[in-house]
Amino acid sequence: MFQTVSPLSPDLTQDERLEAIREAYNEDRSQMTLMLAYKLRTPEVDILRALEGDTARELDGSRWEEIIRAFEPLGNVTVIVSNGATTIEAFGQFGKFSVKDGFLNIRTDSLDMHIRGWELASVFAFRKPSHLDKHESLSFQFFDKRGSAAFKVFLNFGGSEPTPDLVEKYNELIEKFVK
Repeated sequence: MFQTVSPLSPDLTQDERLEAIREAYNEDRSQMTLMLAYKLRTPEVDILRALEGDTARELDGSRWEEIIRAFEPLGNVTVIVSNGATTIEAFGQFGKFSVKDGFLNIRTDSLDMHIRGWELASVFAFRKPSHLDKHESLSFQFFDKRGSAAFKVFLNFGGSEPTPDLVEKYNELIEKFVK
């Protein structure tokens, strides 16, 4: 699909920026927010902030560690980490937590992460059609101080719609940690 999204004008008011982001997102609600942010030349966190109350809910970022620890009983999830040049996807379970030198460490047989919490600034719950197959995806997305995604945790990732039980657990986590 050809998209005509262009960078946001610096002359827009905050309300105009939010509306322009929503309009660009609504052209294809399955598009990756990473790519939309790139096209609009805005931090990715701005995309989710513009969608607050629609498909995004901002959570209490000061509770980031509690949120991460709450993933353990969910079983296997997909964790996506992107930087300026690479994206990596890992499938595994959160658990075996420890804290050392300010890092929150996750060291299970399937997932090995070391999170620098001092870099995290915000957390969102986000649900949208998957860019892969249009099935609804449920995720929790953590953003750094620059507004870039630090990592994203997908409770389901393509293949099928989330089960009612998974949707219930997702909603319970949102209600527990909503800002």
